[in-house]
Order: sequence, then C-alpha cells, then structure tokens
Amino acid sequence: MAGLKVETRNTQNAPKGVGPCAQAVAFSHYMNLSAQLPTDLKTGKISGNNVKDQAKQCLNNIKAVLEACNHVMDDVVKTTIYLKNISDIEAIDEVYKTFFTSYLPTRTVVGVAALPQNALVQIEAVTSNGESTPA
Repeated sequence: MAGLKVETRNTQNAPKGVGPCAQAVAFSHYMNLSAQLPTDLKTGKISGNNVKDQAKQCLNNIKAVLEACNHVMDDVVKTTIYLKNISDIEAIDEVYKTFFTSYLPTRTVVGVAALPQNALVQIEAVTSNGESTPA
C-alpha cells in the first residue's frame, strides 16, 4: 500500500461503532462507512420499535457521518443492508427512497440471523470522493 493515502474519519454527531472500528475510512476515490445500527446518539440505545423507524435512524446516522466528512447522501454509490427479517425489505424501501432523492445507489440486501443489540436492521455505505474514471 505504498503511496496510498488512507484516512480514518469519525464524528461525535453519530454513534460510535460496535467494536474497534472507525466510522469511516477514506481512500483513493472512495470512502467506506462502517455499518450503522439504529442507535440514538443521545441515549446510546436502539431507536424505534419497528423496522421503518430503525432504518430511518440508521440512515440518519449515515447522513451525520457523511456531513462530518463534507459529503451528502447523493455521494453514496453503494449500500449494504442487513435485515433480521428479509421480508421487511418493502418497508425498508419506503424509508430508503426518502434519503436518496437524486438517484438510488447500488444495493445489496442480506438476511441475517441476528444483529448487534437485537437491532432489526443495520446499514453500511460506500461514497464517491468525486473523482472517477470515465466508463
């Protein structure tokens, strides 16, 4: 990795991740965000009793990390959504579309047996730093 500039980025405006990780790591043309749980920054506890409310909190946490790194939701090029109940995808879609209004990033949805803190959903994102190679 000689010559590759890697920067960790963290903000107090979003909950800290579970375990030893940065909220975001920027490198080359991209920034990877650690998966966000639906954790309320003020209480440190899972926010919302249903998957829609939890998805909204996850995306608000992603938005807070992005804003702290001088990015916006429109910079997101890929998300991965981890769902405790894969049949909740339609409910997630309703919330998801309200956060991505210019275009929808690529997305992977994974059904999982369990998530930290008994959350119903967890979302991670990759952003573009605005430098690209023409297709």
